[in-house]
Amino acid sequence: QLPLVESGGGFVQSGGSLRLSCGTSGFILDYYAIGWFRQAPGKEREGVLCINRSRGSTYYADSVKGRFTISRDNDKNLVYLQMNSLTPEDTAVYYCAAQWGQINSCRPTDFLSWGRGTQVTVSS
Repeated sequence: QLPLVESGGGFVQSGGSLRLSCGTSGFILDYYAIGWFRQAPGKEREGVLCINRSRGSTYYADSVKGRFTISRDNDKNLVYLQMNSLTPEDTAVYYCAAQWGQINSCRPTDFLSWGRGTQVTVSS
């Protein structure tokens, strides 16, 4: 399993933006499918955005289409989640996950390696 670390979470007002980063050491993230997930209190973990290896296909949750994007910086061995037009409904702990090979969906069960998460809080 990969030792994944998320960063970039914080507190932001509604309509604002945040960029989350997912990194690791000892592994090349471009070889892995990467997913961003979130879990709000009392709710199940849900897939937000997932991208296949080597800038392959992406999967978006309907709730974030047009607002969130996922990208890779292979020079820095990072994967980003850019979140724009945030609303209080986006408040959750956000997790980065990785899976060797290709994925066909963006579900938590599709991924083996997980970070510990970073809190995102959006005020109204």
